[in-house]
Amino acid sequence: MEKVLSPAAYQTGDADLEKPVVLLVDDNEEILEFVSEDLSDKYRVITAPDGIVALNILREQIVHLVISDVMMPGMDGFALCEAIKAEFELGHIPIVLLTAKNTLQSKIEGLELGADAYIEKPFSPEYLQVQVACLIRNRNKVKQYFAKSPLTHIKTIAHNRADEVFLEKLNELIIKNLDNKELDVEHLADMMNMSRPTLYRKIKSISDLTPNELINLGRLKRAAELLSEGKFKIYEISDMVGYSSQTQFGRNFLKQFGMSPSDYLYSLHGDK
Repeated sequence: MEKVLSPAAYQTGDADLEKPVVLLVDDNEEILEFVSEDLSDKYRVITAPDGIVALNILREQIVHLVISDVMMPGMDGFALCEAIKAEFELGHIPIVLLTAKNTLQSKIEGLELGADAYIEKPFSPEYLQVQVACLIRNRNKVKQYFAKSPLTHIKTIAHNRADEVFLEKLNELIIKNLDNKELDVEHLADMMNMSRPTLYRKIKSISDLTPNELINLGRLKRAAELLSEGKFKIYEISDMVGYSSQTQFGRNFLKQFGMSPSDYLYSLHGDK
């Protein structure tokens, strides 16, 4: 089994660590080897022989998608799917179930438990590739739209109601502490009553951003809201959202949204 990595390892810049992480769960070693080899060009594949081991992995590192067999000893795929979707820190992760059960009732059961796709065995490797790619791509599109759109609310990247509540609370804390230039993941974790690694994994998995990147994005999105209101000067807004330098604020705003604060202001209000 591949070694579980700490959150810090994802900041190494290693090319392989840039690949989306897929957790493959099956008690059949031949299936594990076959599917792992097929997916390894595009994804970093981690394997687990059953649902219990899979849950332990999910609680320790960032995983972008789970592929699980249904029929396994101990904790089967249905139980694993239910456990993932019920756990606040994991519920956003897409799940593909693989099964030899081809009855309509088994498909309904899998989907009712929160599975995002249900594939019958024997399956086409190409079909599995397409399902995985579509699920990950669709999640990424939502994340990118949120990050690049000045007024798009953070709850748009939520996958369920629990995520929405979590993100709204997180956003409220960031907004309330904008004047704290030292605001970082340690402060957020303390205010959210979560451990730093847990908060890091949750934020990274949902948004593709580190907590500090999300804090900065929260500052910039609040700035965009204030600019849209047209009540304050740019230098006033820069200070209001926690920047000590208007130049740095302008540079970050341009990098994030593709336009300077003054250009954004003009796009909203023209010459007004």
